[in-house]
Amino acid sequence: MAIKLKTKLGLGLSFLFIVILTYGILAIFYINRLSGDAEKVLKNNYESLVYCNNMLKSLEDIPQKKEAIQLFDNNLSKQENNITEVGEKEATQTLRRNFSVLLSDPGSPANYATVRQDILRVDELNQQAMLRKNAVALKTAEDATLWLTIIFVVLGLVAFSFVVNFPAIIATPVRLLNDGIHEIANKNYRKRIFLQQEDEFGELAAAFNSMAEKLDEYEHSNLAQIKFEKSRIETIINQMKDGIIGLDAKRNILFLNPVAEVLLGIKESSIIGMYAPDVALSNDLMRTLLHEDKKELKIFADNKESYFNKDTLNVTNNETIIGQVIILRNITPFHELNTAKTNFIATVSHELKTPISAIKMSAQLLTDNRVGSLNNEQQELIGSIRDDAERLLKITGELLNMSQVETGHIHLKLQATNPASIIEQATQAVALPAQQKNIAIHRQLANDLPSIQADAEKTSWVLVNLLTNAIKYSSESSSIEVSASLHEGKIIFTVTDHGKGIDEKYLPRIFDRYFKVPGVHEGTGTGLGLSISKEFIEAQHGQIWAVSRTGEGSQFSFSLPKA
Repeated sequence: MAIKLKTKLGLGLSFLFIVILTYGILAIFYINRLSGDAEKVLKNNYESLVYCNNMLKSLEDIPQKKEAIQLFDNNLSKQENNITEVGEKEATQTLRRNFSVLLSDPGSPANYATVRQDILRVDELNQQAMLRKNAVALKTAEDATLWLTIIFVVLGLVAFSFVVNFPAIIATPVRLLNDGIHEIANKNYRKRIFLQQEDEFGELAAAFNSMAEKLDEYEHSNLAQIKFEKSRIETIINQMKDGIIGLDAKRNILFLNPVAEVLLGIKESSIIGMYAPDVALSNDLMRTLLHEDKKELKIFADNKESYFNKDTLNVTNNETIIGQVIILRNITPFHELNTAKTNFIATVSHELKTPISAIKMSAQLLTDNRVGSLNNEQQELIGSIRDDAERLLKITGELLNMSQVETGHIHLKLQATNPASIIEQATQAVALPAQQKNIAIHRQLANDLPSIQADAEKTSWVLVNLLTNAIKYSSESSSIEVSASLHEGKIIFTVTDHGKGIDEKYLPRIFDRYFKVPGVHEGTGTGLGLSISKEFIEAQHGQIWAVSRTGEGSQFSFSLPKA
């Protein structure tokens, strides 16, 4: 039974998927085992050690403090509800009996020594359990490392063998076909391709041989010289997977290839020689192709909405235009990949915000003296954790905003907004980083400014982003000016710094996605802030621009219409 090329590719990709899935499942299995063993080591036994430590402290305070008895009893009750090890229950019961004896005769030193020994016995049982469970966790880690390494090597060798051998299935026929096409292009019509494959390549080789045979026949006939160029062009055009429409100098239709027939819903034979604008009167797609300059078109094809890129090429002869060729390239797969990428970024960014916020909150709680005092080195580490968490939150926020921009789902709440309130909100948001660098922010607002028609939250976000960049690239103890003024019916917001500035050759690209000015803080940020700002402002019918010179600072401005 002949296996089609599509089936071969499917089997090959399925094999690679199974390899990846197998390794991933094993990795998750061992990670979960390690997580379970670690939890066993820390959770219950550690709590018992804490209870024992608290009871020892309370035991020392019983002769002087009455509340120590209650504290001792509370921790003992917690210990009684946290029995996890063999012998721990009996030791805890003994501790309870001896504690009762101590309460009946609190003046006897022997009772204190007995209770202390009981506490130490419970403590010792839990310490031994922690050591034992730790050994189990280490053994699990060693097993996981060994097996994952073995599996990785085996799967790696199998996958390597697959990668080395599988491409030959496609590369060899393509090379033979390529050689054959070159020979035909050089008018060697005796060239034949012999492939022992009963798949698409085999069919293509048979078609090639048939074509070469026919060409060889025409080459030796009187008709060959007349039809040679036309036949070659038609063969190439009909084999192409792009939609192609040919027009002459008077815009009469010369040809449609099969793909164009499907897209237009018209047979070539029914419109050959017709004036293209006449066809456009009853065909929406033809009208769009002739009268609109859109590069990208959305067309219903293959039972779904598809995307095509339109190119119009002029056919010339001695610099005189003798016709046009309209090419429609199917770019739907690229759109689908881009949509999948955007959805993935949005999902991951959304899921990351909660754990990152939890990390930030936990780091904040650790600085509270009620949790415990920290030394200087620990405080610096906590500060680094907070800063990194804040940076990650900013990055995930920018990625979420970018996913809105890419999907075209920018949610705007347009309303009349006071420019002064936007500047006030933005300057307050950056007050702390400005204070850390001793940078003064001067606000300059024209008198009686009218309200703007804008989304206050997103406009403030843009202004905060511009101010943050200005602070980042300004030297310490400098100043930044933020202003708002009325010009030709629009309110113009401007942020001016006196930093190093931006080389003029980079200004046309600074609003491009992921672009960073080379050599200046290359390791920070995502390169998305200014791109998102541009999308937010233009979505509100505004404009954004920048002026800068090296060594003289930068000025970023955006305008929004009056309410």
